[in-house]
Amino acid sequence: MELHADFSARVLIDTRDAPWVASPQPGVERRMLDRVGEEVARATSIVRYAPGSVFAEHEHALGEEILVLSGVFADEHGEYPAGTYLRNPPGTRHAPRSSAGCELFVKLRQFQPGDDRQLCVDTRAAAFVPGLVPGLRVLPLHEFGGEHVALVRWAPGTRFQAHTHWGGEEILVLEGVFSDEHGHYPAGSWLRSPHLSRHQPFSDPGCLIYVKVGHLQPDPAR
Repeated sequence: MELHADFSARVLIDTRDAPWVASPQPGVERRMLDRVGEEVARATSIVRYAPGSVFAEHEHALGEEILVLSGVFADEHGEYPAGTYLRNPPGTRHAPRSSAGCELFVKLRQFQPGDDRQLCVDTRAAAFVPGLVPGLRVLPLHEFGGEHVALVRWAPGTRFQAHTHWGGEEILVLEGVFSDEHGHYPAGSWLRSPHLSRHQPFSDPGCLIYVKVGHLQPDPAR
């Protein structure tokens, strides 16, 4: 299966309108954003666990990245409420579940070789630092090689300078409305902009975004 597998193309999806697709585990569904492969795939998805759902124990051969969007996600290592950022590097195993139900932003099989750092960050308790322009505050989450992952909070009326993304950019709008010269992106919008793409972002009402840059080289499939 290939879905939005041309990583040289810009993609914009309103994840709130994307269809839910059943997984092999009862009670676990995905909204597929991009995918290269079948059940074992390089994939970016919104994943929903119904209350009481359990996923079979499995190994992450090429890593797993998770941002808990709502509810409480759990495995044998702990419980992770909304706002938790997780990185499970290649070779790690777990048996995930959710007693109350949850929604997750999940990226599978996208770790670079040598990126073996395991992370669990409570982003709601972590301190944001000033960004490059007034009104911008940043919570760095991970970096390896040229890849950088962060949450970025934009105060109302914040403007950023036009810039080019070496290695591309991926954004999930978590709160508010993010904008650039190409359009306006409310909460739930997912954008993937390719290597050497350029824009001038801003936010009139303010917003919170997940952003990853530097990971979309011309041939990112692994």
